[in-house]
Amino acid sequence: MKDSGRRTAVMLVDDHAVVRMGFRMLLSETPDIEVVGEAENGEDALRRCSEALPDVMVLDLSMPGMGGLEAISRLLARHERLRILVLSAHEDTVHPKRALRAGAAGYLTKRSAADELIRAIRQVAAGKMYVEARLAQQMAVQQLSAEQNPEDVLSAREFEVFVALAKGGSVNGIAEVLHLSPRTVGTHLYNIKQKIGATNQAEIAIMALRAGLIEP
Repeated sequence: MKDSGRRTAVMLVDDHAVVRMGFRMLLSETPDIEVVGEAENGEDALRRCSEALPDVMVLDLSMPGMGGLEAISRLLARHERLRILVLSAHEDTVHPKRALRAGAAGYLTKRSAADELIRAIRQVAAGKMYVEARLAQQMAVQQLSAEQNPEDVLSAREFEVFVALAKGGSVNGIAEVLHLSPRTVGTHLYNIKQKIGATNQAEIAIMALRAGLIEP
């Protein structure tokens, strides 16, 4: 948590430079927040975090290479006082649940960022949790109804492969995007099928559709 009277140091992590620039401009108008660094992916964030020493990291989930969920775990293992606010285009309830489970302090969709980003940063910097109101309500309803998504049982990397497969990706294509070997992706595919009871890629896509992870 930041010291009293000091501006909250923020680091922006997103693979789109124009997105980082937009958020930097938004935050530059806020006297109690200072952007101290930027990174374009998870590996870059790990390298630069020790130099920038942010109080709050605003992190995208979908980036080339190391996924956001894996980055959260690795970052917090090295910087236990770091507060991570996920800022993602994913508007389903599965991604925020997995991000919070990985250790993130908050989750905000990019659709609501212009209105909510500053408040969300202040809240997580103060040691509180933040989840966008609409998503928090949906998550609460699902919990009350005991609704479970099959991908809740997947590891962070398996979940990334699961979504990529659901979108029609091939093993070789996914391996290239995630910087993995085709053999490793094949192993993840086998484990995914075993854990969620799917027999082929079509069933994986159907499960992802039901969970709201991909568009019909």
